[in-house]
Amino acid sequence: MYPRYHPDKNANDPKATDMFNEITFSYNILSDPDKRHQYDTAGFEAVASENQDLELDLSSLGAMNTMFAAIFSKLGVPIKTTVSATVLEEALNGTVTIQPIALGQPIVKKVEKQCAHFYSVTITEKEAQAGLVCRVQSSDKSKFKLLYFDQEENGGLNLALQEDSAKTGKVTSAGMYFLGFPVYRLDKPSNSMASAKDPDTAFFKKLDGFQPCEMHEIKAGMHTFAVYGDNFFKSVSYTIEVVCTASFEEEKESLRTVEAQILSKRLELSKFETEYKQVLAQFTEMTSRYAQEMQEVTSKNSNQLLFFFKSTPFVMSILTIV
Repeated sequence: MYPRYHPDKNANDPKATDMFNEITFSYNILSDPDKRHQYDTAGFEAVASENQDLELDLSSLGAMNTMFAAIFSKLGVPIKTTVSATVLEEALNGTVTIQPIALGQPIVKKVEKQCAHFYSVTITEKEAQAGLVCRVQSSDKSKFKLLYFDQEENGGLNLALQEDSAKTGKVTSAGMYFLGFPVYRLDKPSNSMASAKDPDTAFFKKLDGFQPCEMHEIKAGMHTFAVYGDNFFKSVSYTIEVVCTASFEEEKESLRTVEAQILSKRLELSKFETEYKQVLAQFTEMTSRYAQEMQEVTSKNSNQLLFFFKSTPFVMSILTIV
């Protein structure tokens, strides 16, 4: 029954997307004990007003719930997951094993589900100024998270950044870019139900998700990254590489140019939205007036014709004979 509402299988049904998103949201509530208790206590409004982008810690789910989550994900439900609390606690306590990684030397490994491999890279001041990129790919299109940790004074690690893998061609990939200038990412709109109901607003807000990453600079010293296995059941095969961008000046300049163009287009869309809404309001008003005038003219013509027939002696005589 569920595929009946999948948007990809019901492209011509405008209600399919709304129903699909409602099913997704309901599943996320029912599969999270805290959210389910909140729903049972205060109802749907309490959960919806707090946050529609719910996240699941797969390591805390039982086998049955994990299986259902995997099925829903296979059907296209965008189930968000969070890093295991156990992994974060071990990192914070400084009890994780960290493997050094050299610049420009990729490492190919496999990490178990809901587990993480930690890597450290040490860079000089010159390399920090030139910029650093950490990128991870999975050739079998596995789901994973790329994590970056801050070093605590007690030797522990605190999660500072994370990027979820995304499908790019024949692989899934994720990357972090510390280039010395703002680097942007395009986030997907969070409220897809509202977008489906108001496509005009969705269009004008399409580039609102183009936002700068939290960090774009990096200092000399040691930095710690991690690859977290985000599959439901399988381990994740991946390749991680950290590179200095000193020899990629042309590419960095091209990136800055493209990002400037997107920012300019976002500003243009914002101005165009104001103009569009003004013209649309005028059009709606004129259309309404047109319909009203048409109704009045039709009504008057009918009344005039009726008056003509009733006031003409010939017509009256015929009507009398009849």
